[in-house]
Amino acid sequence: MLIPLTALALVAAALWPRAAQRLGVLLPLVAFIALTSVPLTTHAGEWLERHVADDALVRRHTELGDGLLPWALGLFVLAGVVWWAGRRAPAESGQGGSGMRWSALPVRIVVGVFSLAVAVGAVVDVYRIGDSGAKAAWHDAYSKTATGSADGS
Repeated sequence: MLIPLTALALVAAALWPRAAQRLGVLLPLVAFIALTSVPLTTHAGEWLERHVADDALVRRHTELGDGLLPWALGLFVLAGVVWWAGRRAPAESGQGGSGMRWSALPVRIVVGVFSLAVAVGAVVDVYRIGDSGAKAAWHDAYSKTATGSADGS
């Protein structure tokens, strides 16, 4: 849950400097917590894989989980960049001259594009991991035909 939340906050902060200023240090802090939670959850998934019967769907789920760490690291790095840039923006804008604003615009665009790309990649990866986990948990665990009456009794 933290990865999609971090991705959403990162995109908002990267595209709207006011959001970056309002989020402040919370953005890189949440990104750091999300980053540190990835190895913990992948370790738990690998433990589970060793303690259930050999199953291709469970194996696929743990393999997909191993691919989340680079996305989480990207979110963290970009959150730090956006936070740092948000901290510097008020001081720089108060020094007069609009030259700084125009020179910072290309950097903001690049950071915004990277943030959007990494956020989408991370959220898609989380979705794929969750979907594979649901398939692993539910395959052969239900009947395709209803059991019992239509009124639920």
